[in-house]
Amino acid sequence: MTQVRRHAVVAGAGIGGLTAALALHHSGWRVTVCERAPGPAAAGAGIVLAPNALRALDTIGFDAARAAGRAAPAAMGLRRPDGRWLSRADTAALAARYGRPPLAVHRAALVAALTAALPEGAVRYATPVTAVDHADTRPVVRTPAGDLPADLVVAADGIHSPLRHRHFPDHPGLRYSGETAWRTVLPADGAAAAPAAGTAGTGAGATTAASAGVLAGAATATAAETWGRGRRFGVVPLADGRTYVYATAVVPEGHRPADVRAELLRRFGSWHDPIPALLERIDPAALLQHDLHDLAAPLPRFHRGRLAWLGDAAHAMTPNLGQGGCQAVEDAAVLAHLLAGADHADVPAALAAYSTARCARTDAIRVRARRAGRIAALTHPLAVAARDLAIRATPPRAARRALDDLFDGFTLPGVPAGRTA
Repeated sequence: MTQVRRHAVVAGAGIGGLTAALALHHSGWRVTVCERAPGPAAAGAGIVLAPNALRALDTIGFDAARAAGRAAPAAMGLRRPDGRWLSRADTAALAARYGRPPLAVHRAALVAALTAALPEGAVRYATPVTAVDHADTRPVVRTPAGDLPADLVVAADGIHSPLRHRHFPDHPGLRYSGETAWRTVLPADGAAAAPAAGTAGTGAGATTAASAGVLAGAATATAAETWGRGRRFGVVPLADGRTYVYATAVVPEGHRPADVRAELLRRFGSWHDPIPALLERIDPAALLQHDLHDLAAPLPRFHRGRLAWLGDAAHAMTPNLGQGGCQAVEDAAVLAHLLAGADHADVPAALAAYSTARCARTDAIRVRARRAGRIAALTHPLAVAARDLAIRATPPRAARRALDDLFDGFTLPGVPAGRTA
């Protein structure tokens, strides 16, 4: 007799949902991914996969570097608007400490690679999940294309998660951070990059020669974020040679300038090289803008019966630590690990173990990201001066130690008693 494979339905084909689907597929589950969008998004922004996320991807047998490129920036750091460095760390030092350097990739490339690793037809576009009924017993996933019975449902339906709202109706939801963000990816041809490690001077003029060169390869460039008064600008060379740029500003929620190029030039056009040149190359039609939110309070748990939440749906956080997508990847790896070898009756206990394993870590990072954002978004001149002085006075070794719980914090928990993974 042929054994019926357990069926998992994943709501959402973002990085978290696809990683969960792939991890479950490798664990022997039949997976269906339901995505609201009509097809995969070609546009988008970059994502930095920190060492903890890369380690989590290793556990499910997915090589992100092979999928999206192996080149890494030579250094990462913080700068002032005049170009002076507040802090800078060589990528080699991070690799020595954490076993590998962070990897910056285009989100669309990562999504495409994850999708390609799934069985053909596993991802169904233009198929939003409208409800999950009987989540405690025999879940039925409702979609406009028909109902899907499942042994497990994974809610990876994003920061505005309808499934979170439906099943946690008393939760306060999202809170605006006070900042909006613009993001885009510039093509490699003619792309100006942040100056290479060891070549930058201490002022805007000193960086002109370094920024005049085209990205000869991401391995020779520096990923840098520049902090001003209530404004930030980031430049991240991607592993495939393109450049991810982003900017944030303290503005009222819903602020949308009529002329976005003029707005960005007004806010950042006088900052150090290569920022003005990068602004001139931005295509407004390819520029994303999102107000930055996080959850106003933690969810009491990440599961209900046979329904589990992960990523932004479970613990939406601001991007100030670069851990939103990384934590979604961790969620997926832990979830699949706890469900490996589980039969239908084991699923609720496995999901309870998943909540126990993930709630405290993700909420601590959510709170830390919010606090980091408040510091980065300071606007008073004296507060900004004190902030910059404190950053410059922090020894590099102490700054790296502050990352240990992020980059070294991923572990796979033990499986529930009476069952082996």
